[in-house]
Amino acid sequence: MNQRQLLSSALASVLALSAVTAAQAHDEAAPKDKEKCYGIVKAGQNHCANLSGTHSCAGEAKTDNAPAEWKLVAKGTCAKMGGMNADQAKAALAKADNK
Repeated sequence: MNQRQLLSSALASVLALSAVTAAQAHDEAAPKDKEKCYGIVKAGQNHCANLSGTHSCAGEAKTDNAPAEWKLVAKGTCAKMGGMNADQAKAALAKADNK
């Protein structure tokens, strides 16, 4: 491998790592006036990765109202919409897996 290829590979690795880190930070950090609401998402309208780990991108929800899928909503409105917080969604997923 020559020096040019080595530098190109190193640069590509650094860029890829920064993109993954930025995506994870976006996924984990919700604005203070928003909250993640699980189980209310229509197919293809989720925000970021789901709880079950089957995908890591927005717009990947396959079914409506899946408990693993979430979207950001105004704080205090999730329960009113019939949604769940992360703990409730994890419990719903565990219950579904035990059936």
